Amino acid sequence: MRDVPELVRVSIGTAAILGLEERWLSAEPSTAYLMTYTEGRCTANCAFCPQARDSTASRDLLSRVLWPPYKTEEVLKGLRKTGSKRLRRVCLQVINYPGFLDDVMELLGAIREATTHPISLDTPPIGVKALRKLQELGVERVCIPLDAATPKLFEDVKGGAVGGPYTWRGQMKTLERAIKVFGEGRVTTHLIIGLGETEREAVRLIQKLHDKGVTTALFAFTPIPGTRLERHPPPPLGVYRRIQVARHLIARGLTRFEEMAFNERSEIIDFGVKPERLKELLSNGEAFQTSGCPGCNRPYYNERPRGPLYNYPRPLRRDEIDKEVGAILRMIWRDGAS
Repeated sequence: MRDVPELVRVSIGTAAILGLEERWLSAEPSTAYLMTYTEGRCTANCAFCPQARDSTASRDLLSRVLWPPYKTEEVLKGLRKTGSKRLRRVCLQVINYPGFLDDVMELLGAIREATTHPISLDTPPIGVKALRKLQELGVERVCIPLDAATPKLFEDVKGGAVGGPYTWRGQMKTLERAIKVFGEGRVTTHLIIGLGETEREAVRLIQKLHDKGVTTALFAFTPIPGTRLERHPPPPLGVYRRIQVARHLIARGLTRFEEMAFNERSEIIDFGVKPERLKELLSNGEAFQTSGCPGCNRPYYNERPRGPLYNYPRPLRRDEIDKEVGAILRMIWRDGAS
């Protein structure tokens, strides 16, 4: 075995799938979620993240999900054994620390030998040479998270205002580099709804990224004790649903930000699609499922299993589709949104 890091973090749902834990899962992850391990904390200081440098939250957490460390060899054995039966993808989340890129390269080589599943990588900003090397090692898709919808919010939650190393310009430049290496449609960013952005700001960014060839994966802000934003509330479900629908329509080329209408509170009141057509476009429920790379469902990353579900980790039942579509139509076609 190559000189790979001895430990790797694994989401608790993934650990159950790989046979590392005995757990009953109400929704199985369709992606194997792994995360680089370091003895300390991330050198970044994102205000919402349990892994942040100044966070006092458990280092076993990312959002509200447990990610205990396991021996890398046991994880690789699990990947070999599981094969294509229960998983569709492997996603490696990268913590920022000195030497992280060397660890990532070694891990990727070992993962590629253990499985033929497509690999996604969520990484801090890196250069073109490193991006090309990652592609050579089998990374199919890469994610560089923005998380915030505007440069000001970015500065407040990820940048200099919290002592973080990241800049809006730097993240955008890395996204553009990644597009050049991986191509349009194979680069993703994360957008957390509920940090203080307006619906107009969120949708404007989603459109801008789509036009660049970047896929936006939506997350709902989740307050975690021990983080800087532990007292900040999660977003109202209605707000999240409207942005979720807008993202879905933009991603499929069915509308554009410029065709939408917003009220005086910058809430979406018209998607630029006629009501009956909108109902038809939402009738399969896909708009309300987890967004991101193909095969990614992130069960209960932002919510408790009993709900409310911001991102459904599975296809919706007919009654769920009717409820969600009906709520969207009621929210939109009345005097403003709320």
